Amino acid sequence: MAEPLSLGFDTSAAHCAAALLQGDRLLVQRHEDMARGQAERLFPLLGQVLAEAGVGWRDLSVIGCGIGPGNFTGIRISVAAARGLALSLGIPAVGVSVTEAAAHGLPRPCRVAVPSRMGEVIWQDFGTGAATRPQQAPAHELPPGPAPLPAAMPLAEAIARIAAARRDQPDLPRPAPIYLRPADAAPARDRGPLILS
Repeated sequence: MAEPLSLGFDTSAAHCAAALLQGDRLLVQRHEDMARGQAERLFPLLGQVLAEAGVGWRDLSVIGCGIGPGNFTGIRISVAAARGLALSLGIPAVGVSVTEAAAHGLPRPCRVAVPSRMGEVIWQDFGTGAATRPQQAPAHELPPGPAPLPAAMPLAEAIARIAAARRDQPDLPRPAPIYLRPADAAPARDRGPLILS
């Protein structure tokens, strides 16, 4: 029996990225920088990754997706795509934070700092004994702790590896976005009932 196929992808920043693993072996990886258009590009990119590896959607064993923090719309694109694929294919979907993916394969203790907007970084400490969550701060104002390390591998590959490791865990939660601040969009004003004549 062939080793399981794990597809990881992320659209949480100005990119569209995907990686496909078979067991522990990286088969295909793609990363495209883009400020907009991830929703239109994600499925064609995933289709290309699968085609290059010579496999189809039904061959997949697990889906991994980036759940942020990052771009509000980009996070929702990945999460919605992963949930839909998992439901239609009958396979698990695993949500992975951008900081957990950046820390994958690094020695512990470590700190990762992922570039964000306006000179800020999204950072998190791992293996320090203190429970932490992803946080955002100006790059020059991080609290004392380990020096930030660069990621050991591309984000989509790390997401696929983490998803593969968690594939058989019971009661996996559905991927859910991680937001560090509320959405920039304001809710629509209530203009009263719509009256059709």
